[in-house]
Amino acid sequence: QVQLVESGGGSVQAGGSLRLACTTSTYMNSRYCMAWFRQAPGKEREGVAYIYNGGASTYYADSVKGRFTISQDKAKNTAYLQMNSLKPEDTSMYYCAANLYGCGRFNDANFGYWGQGTQVTVSS
Repeated sequence: QVQLVESGGGSVQAGGSLRLACTTSTYMNSRYCMAWFRQAPGKEREGVAYIYNGGASTYYADSVKGRFTISQDKAKNTAYLQMNSLKPEDTSMYYCAANLYGCGRFNDANFGYWGQGTQVTVSS
């Protein structure tokens, strides 16, 4: 059983930055796909970014491309989401997720392990 623990959420003004962290209870081998999703009230959960194959493969949703960066530190069993130039529309609950066997199609149904979520609020 893999457990994921997120940290780093908070409140910032538009244009600010936050870094989210997701620490796993097991070693992240190269087959792990680590991802970040977000869900705002009344909206569907959307995939934000993923990292796979030790960082050789990354993906970003168009809405965050150029502003967010996903990375991982295997020695710390931790994945990060650096969020810069934050906008009010980035306000959401952010969830870390893991698929132990690759990323597949990037939707929440393919990820079996989830963190508890961390709130990000961006004010204008």
